[in-house]
Amino acid sequence: ADVAYLRSILPSTTEDAFFDYLATLDTSEVTVSAVPEGSVVFARVPFLQVKGPLLVVQLLESTLLCLVNYASLVATNAARFRLLAGPDVKLVEMGLRRAQGPDGALSASKYSYIGGECCPMAPHGTAAMPSPMSPSPSLLAGFDYTSNVLAGKLYGIPVRGTIAHSFIVSFTSLEEVQLRVSLPPLAGGEPVDLPALAESWLQRVDTNPLLAHARSGLPNFCAVALALHQLGYQAIGVRLDSGDLAQQSKEVRRVLRACGAHFQVPWFETIPIAVSNDISEQSLEEFSREGSEIDMIGVGTNLVTCPLQPSLGCIYKLVEVNGSPCLKLTEDEEKMTIPGSKTIYRLYDAAGHPFMDLMALEEEPSPSAGQELVVHVLGRLGEASKVVPTTVEPLHRTYFRDGQMCEPLPGLPEVKSHAQASLSLLNPAHRRLHEPQPYPVAVSERLHRLLAELRQASQ
Repeated sequence: ADVAYLRSILPSTTEDAFFDYLATLDTSEVTVSAVPEGSVVFARVPFLQVKGPLLVVQLLESTLLCLVNYASLVATNAARFRLLAGPDVKLVEMGLRRAQGPDGALSASKYSYIGGECCPMAPHGTAAMPSPMSPSPSLLAGFDYTSNVLAGKLYGIPVRGTIAHSFIVSFTSLEEVQLRVSLPPLAGGEPVDLPALAESWLQRVDTNPLLAHARSGLPNFCAVALALHQLGYQAIGVRLDSGDLAQQSKEVRRVLRACGAHFQVPWFETIPIAVSNDISEQSLEEFSREGSEIDMIGVGTNLVTCPLQPSLGCIYKLVEVNGSPCLKLTEDEEKMTIPGSKTIYRLYDAAGHPFMDLMALEEEPSPSAGQELVVHVLGRLGEASKVVPTTVEPLHRTYFRDGQMCEPLPGLPEVKSHAQASLSLLNPAHRRLHEPQPYPVAVSERLHRLLAELRQASQ
């Protein structure tokens, strides 16, 4: 059917042999290597490499770019939110209603939770997909929960959500719900009319001078929570979704502590406080600056639509054909491709932080820990530098060889853990979100000579 469709849209003069050839195409000669999913990847570093017949790897270009660009973008955005929120606040992805269609929504849920990566390629030749042409690192980390129930079902992501406003405002009085809500005590016994029990607690709450100035909805919450406590249950939490969220959280915590102390319910003071309302990076910075009692943050629009950088810009370029290196020449050095089939190494300092990524030709000997290396940093290619790594880590693994999976893919929990570990290894100067120290990416002396030779030959 696919070949028939192509035949219908291509010129009638297209040879039949071309369509016969398309019908035989497969990936039996394709090999794919990549950084492990969840890795931190920097600009200009190939994160995926594809080798195989030229036409086949060319046909894979759009699919691979589609798969990695948005995934890496959302994972990076999620990591930025996590770094700003800190390790203790729970983050909930709530972007389904604002996402770019159902596929985008599921991708956002998945990659907000686990993180993502970047990639390069190759034909009988070699093609490469470098990281985005952006100076900032691709930070990967995860949210804790999603409100997308389908994502929870498909990917095993923990699901959390809140009651819809439309459900709450559909009731005009307690009389409408009294016949519907009865709850048996957790210890056993006959079901109890929960609204009536809550009303009896509300009378006691309203007469408490410590709660006299509480916001209108909060005494109601306390009454219901106390009624639940009487039956052996604990309230899940409070959600704030408008106004000065940081200040409100402090007011709510004060009331919860006062209520817990007055009625001798110790767990009241630790009831989680969740907030939402167009949360952005700026919102999290304000929470940190002002101080808050927020335990959980729901982020939607500013997570899944990535308004600070709506697209990532990963590219997929030919770097070698039939053993001959290829080079895309441009006056803009940042957009120039690095030729040849390459091996990528991450170099670590004595403190265990990565300090440089190094590209070398595949046939070069692997660098060793403690070895002095002559390198040329991208952006300063005319200058040679010497570095001595304490540890050397090859970044790529081969996952797909000659059309067959050759290494099992990790599950979401493993990817999430790897993303968090990768971020934690970064030097704080590279990890900070405002004015980070540029992370150097370099080429080996031999690769630098090849680059110079190809540039000179093309002039």
